[in-house]
Amino acid sequence: MKKTFVLPALLLIASFSAVGCTAVEPWERGNLAKAHMALDPNPTDSAMRAHAYSSREAATGGDSAAGGGCGCN
Repeated sequence: MKKTFVLPALLLIASFSAVGCTAVEPWERGNLAKAHMALDPNPTDSAMRAHAYSSREAATGGDSAAGGGCGCN
């Protein structure tokens, strides 16, 4: 009974993995390069928030080594 499910499962996985592969035309790359399409649209803001969070937590590890809660490392 397991053999009947193996082939359809493999075909389903193969079809899903093939769907994600596509060629992006040069005129479409401009839309993908916009700031709101980035994984982290504000890297500086995210770094400052992570620094402030780690400083408030006064712990070591996670994002970075933190200070004593004063905001300095």
